[in-house]
Amino acid sequence: MKEITIQKNEAGQRFDKFLAKYMNQAPKSFFYKMLRKKNITLNGKKAAGNEIPKTAHVAMLTALEHFEIKEYPMPEVGDGDILVKVEGCGVCGTDAHEFKRDPFNLIPVALGHEGTGEIVAMGKNVKTDTAGKPVKVGDKVVTCMIFKDDPEITMFDLNKKNVGGADVYGLLPDDDVKFNGWFADYIFIRGGKFGSTFFNVSDLDLDSRILIEPCAVLVHAVERAKTTGILKFNSRVVVQGCGPIGLICIAVLRTMGIENICAVDGNQQRLDFAKRMGATMSVNFMEHKGIEALSEAVKDQFGGHLADFAFQCTGNPHAHANIYKFIRNGGGLCELGFFINGGDATINPHFDLCSKEINLVGSWVYTLRDYATTFDFLKRAKAIGLPMSDLITDRFPLEQINEAHQTNLAMTGLKIAIINK
Repeated sequence: MKEITIQKNEAGQRFDKFLAKYMNQAPKSFFYKMLRKKNITLNGKKAAGNEIPKTAHVAMLTALEHFEIKEYPMPEVGDGDILVKVEGCGVCGTDAHEFKRDPFNLIPVALGHEGTGEIVAMGKNVKTDTAGKPVKVGDKVVTCMIFKDDPEITMFDLNKKNVGGADVYGLLPDDDVKFNGWFADYIFIRGGKFGSTFFNVSDLDLDSRILIEPCAVLVHAVERAKTTGILKFNSRVVVQGCGPIGLICIAVLRTMGIENICAVDGNQQRLDFAKRMGATMSVNFMEHKGIEALSEAVKDQFGGHLADFAFQCTGNPHAHANIYKFIRNGGGLCELGFFINGGDATINPHFDLCSKEINLVGSWVYTLRDYATTFDFLKRAKAIGLPMSDLITDRFPLEQINEAHQTNLAMTGLKIAIINK
């Protein structure tokens, strides 16, 4: 890079005079960097750094367990569209299912829905995000679901239905746009009647923004649990399954003030992390033979009492069948582990549900309101010292996306993320 010498008597002069003298000597990248640091706009738009390239890369899943880094022309930004430079994206369990089995029959597909990045271009009609917050070039954003023309989904009237029937960036059928998922250099957020929803989250750090989508799943699950009227400050709560979803569930409960939380899993490292996230006790099911022994172990942790409420966070049908044994008569259960069909679970309706009068709720994805609430959850979790960023144990560049997904399948870490350079 070319070296520029600044005279001592010029150090304190007005910035505009400094630029006038030196901008012709500096490379364009230096000029844009100085504009960003001084929050200066150029032709009415904040400088976004490098100019938008004519082509960019997308990690396209072209076969089972195989991504190819493809290069495509950048789409033209229309009056209602937004172009976002991707900063990072988490690898979700849904990505793992698609990578391994393609249950949605989408291949070839641009995956990645836990992403975030910076707006680098936007149409003239884009003024605010889905919550009505102003947006501009340079803001950090995340996407939520794509609702098209569903009249029952609005930002402020969300009791009618969740977003289960909606589309999502990162699970869209491939088309001419190509930049449909967050595993890419850029993502194209479509305007008009396409039904995109997005949020300005410029006040959150990168790790927090990557965790918004999975955290929203748990904010929604806890809201569903609260509808039973059982979940209280002094409730005894079991969380079964200490992958990222179960660990975030513990964090959400802890930020609500619930302290009597027992984590159940077969991995001791994950159980140890559960205590960092707010669990006060744990049971390793590998140390107990049979459901009766396991149930007694949970009961012992609560001083001889069964749980008031339980969250089932695994996709294992046997785990669902077992968890009823951890819950007291009149207690509650939230089942959220089966995002896809994981098989049938066998329970005894008389002993497990009817005679115990268990209050059972299911939970699946979230509402728009839950998404907005999640931003406040993340701030609260950080304020009370929960190690949310430590959930992201492995970070890979885009070109190593196949290795990232294999690491996710191996379950050697917790949350895997693609971090762009």
